[in-house]
Amino acid sequence: MDATSDIIGDWVRHAAAAARDASAILAQMPAATRNAGLHAAAQQLRAASASIVAANAQDLAAFDRNGGTAAFRDRLALTPARVEAMAQGLDDIAALPDPLARVLADWTQPNGLHFQRIATPIGVIGMIYESRPNVGADAAGLCLKSGNAVILRGGSDSFHSARAIHTAITAGLRAAGLPDAAVQIPPATDRAYVAAMLAAAGQIDLIIPRGGKSLVERVQSEARVPVLAHAEGLCHTYIHAAANPAMARAVLANAKLRRPGVCGATETLLIDAAIAPTLLPLLAADLAAAGCRFRADPRARAIVPSMDPAAPGDFDTEWLDTILSVAVVDGVEAALAHIRAHGSEHTEAIITDDPAAAQLFLRGVMSSVALWNASTQFCDGGEFGFGAEIGIATGRMHARGPVGLEQLTSFRYLVTGNGQIRP
Repeated sequence: MDATSDIIGDWVRHAAAAARDASAILAQMPAATRNAGLHAAAQQLRAASASIVAANAQDLAAFDRNGGTAAFRDRLALTPARVEAMAQGLDDIAALPDPLARVLADWTQPNGLHFQRIATPIGVIGMIYESRPNVGADAAGLCLKSGNAVILRGGSDSFHSARAIHTAITAGLRAAGLPDAAVQIPPATDRAYVAAMLAAAGQIDLIIPRGGKSLVERVQSEARVPVLAHAEGLCHTYIHAAANPAMARAVLANAKLRRPGVCGATETLLIDAAIAPTLLPLLAADLAAAGCRFRADPRARAIVPSMDPAAPGDFDTEWLDTILSVAVVDGVEAALAHIRAHGSEHTEAIITDDPAAAQLFLRGVMSSVALWNASTQFCDGGEFGFGAEIGIATGRMHARGPVGLEQLTSFRYLVTGNGQIRP
């Protein structure tokens, strides 16, 4: 290990120790105090809006020099309205019920021992994310409310934005009497900070990566700390034979094009063979007029020859761009088979007026979120009523779908007796 790595490792150890102390303080604070900190942080974000947008302009200028897609630039960009949305998100989190005030189970054994399962903070969260600077504010808010401390390592492309947001949030914490160390960021962009966080077993309790497939795969491969993650958002919208055509056109356009660079954007359209000859040309025309391009299977191209042919691997690609993969399928079971073969268990939707077909699809999909007659872009913590989200989980353990306050808690047991001894 070189001198720089030693310095970075020391920083992570000291930051994690300070975060551990901060989490212990937060866990003991009444909800009203934590909420006051969130409101104060929101006020500071609003007051610093101009400086945050100016810092973001530095990041955007560097992004433009290096080149990149419009969708990724949109993920990085901040405006006064987006800063206000971050601040409002903190206020919304403050208004939610206290996740630490929950008795999850309560029972008494025949010997008179009284048991309670109590929600408790996880402790120290390590958040590693790319591009979207608002993720830092959302993560900070959710962790503060749930009694956790967080170390935020944003991508180098959003470094100036992340620092400006962090400065505002910590000013709010100080104003409310909360510990600064509850929310920390590394002082530089060196990737060795990621390696040090991943190796911090016993210091960081949970790592949450949020970004592209390569980032998440690296975290899952190298981490010695438990990881809560999703690999990618390869989301599908299936338009069933009994779909309302007008609804299908509106929902698909939103699911693909509202914000193509988010993980809940639809990447593949599956359309039932029974309606494809009449509806697919309309869907393609709608999306093409908005700048969308296509990668289609032979059955879809037989109906709309202007669509580009799908290459091997296209149906396994998270485009995060104005590109849509298209396949024609024969009914619900064929749609489910395609999703099992190519999906990432993130979010899937069916558009249909047939309740039986909808239930067959919803029961058959193993993804973390399944929707009926709604856009896949509703896979978002704010839309679920969580106030915000720290990420989307697609694994099979602990949490699935948008990760909000409840998913950032664990539990412990309180046992009360009156002198019992075990025979």
